[in-house]
Amino acid sequence: MIDFRYHLVSLIAVFLAVALGIVIGTTQLNEPILADIKGQVSSLEQDKRALEDRTQALQAQLDTSDAFEAAVAPTLVGGSLTNRSVLLVVSNEDVPDETVESVGALVKQAGGNVKGTVLLQPGYSDPANASSLQSYVTGAGLPTGLQLPEADDSGQLVASVLAQVLMIPPGGAARDSAEISSVLAGLNALDALTAGSSSVAAADFAVVLTAGSFQGDDAAERNGTLSDLLMALDSAGSGVVVAGDALSADDNGLIGAVRNDPTLSAAISTVDNAASGAGQISTVLALAAEAGGTSGNYGTGEDTQPVPPVPAATP
Repeated sequence: MIDFRYHLVSLIAVFLAVALGIVIGTTQLNEPILADIKGQVSSLEQDKRALEDRTQALQAQLDTSDAFEAAVAPTLVGGSLTNRSVLLVVSNEDVPDETVESVGALVKQAGGNVKGTVLLQPGYSDPANASSLQSYVTGAGLPTGLQLPEADDSGQLVASVLAQVLMIPPGGAARDSAEISSVLAGLNALDALTAGSSSVAAADFAVVLTAGSFQGDDAAERNGTLSDLLMALDSAGSGVVVAGDALSADDNGLIGAVRNDPTLSAAISTVDNAASGAGQISTVLALAAEAGGTSGNYGTGEDTQPVPPVPAATP
C-alpha cells in the first residue's frame, strides 16, 4: 500500500528535481547573460563619457558666446536710447535679480535713464484681490486729474491708474513724484506691488521682465490682468517691451499671451531669451525700435527674429 511517507518522499523528490533543473539551467545561462550585461554597461559608460565631453564643449562655446556678447553689447546699443527714460517692471518673483540688473545696466550703456524698478506681487493679478483693488482705484484717495476708463474691470482700472502715474505721455509732462509714491503706497498696502528701488519716477518706456508661466484654473485670468497693464503702459507712454524666458513664451506665460493676441502683438515687442546677453541686447534694441513705432517678437521661439534691427551708426 502507498502510505503518507511515500507521498512525502515523492514530493521531496519532485522539488529537488525542480531545484536541480533551475540550478543547471541558470548555470548554463549565466555566462551569456552576464556577458550581455557587461557589454551594455560598457556601452553606457562610453555614451556617458561622450555626453560629458559634448556638454563641456557646449559650455565652452556658451561661455565664449556670453563673453563676446558682453564685449559687443555697448557698441551695438550705444546711443540707441539717448535722452530716453525707462521704467523696469518685474512681473513675478521668478525673474532672476541678475537679469534685472543686467538689463538696467545695458539701458544705461545705451544712453538711457533708468527711472526705477516696480515689483508686481501675486496679489496684483489674484482674482480674489480684485474687489479690494477696484475699491482703492475708484475711491477718493487717488491723485487729482486721473481719468479712469469707463469699465467695471479691476484689471483695466488699476492698469490705467498705474500707467497714468508711471508713464510720460509723448510730448507731455511727468507726474509729480509725490503722486507716484502715493499710488505705489496704496497698492503696496493691498499686496499688489512693491518698489524695487529707492525711488521710482515716470518714464518714457517700460520694460516688463517676466519668467515662467501661471499654473491653475485662473492662469488665463491672471494673464489677462497683466495684459491690461501692458496695454495701458503702452498707450500712456512711448512703448513697452516684455522680456522673459522660454517658459514665459508658453500659452500660460505672459509672452505667450502677448504673442497669441493680435492686438497686443501688434503694439508690444517681446523677447524670450532675456537671461542671455543676446536677449538683453535685443531688449534694448527693441526699445529703440518701439521709439520708431515698430514692434516685433524676438528670441529663439517659433516665428521670432533672432534680434531686432541694429540702428545705423550716426556719421
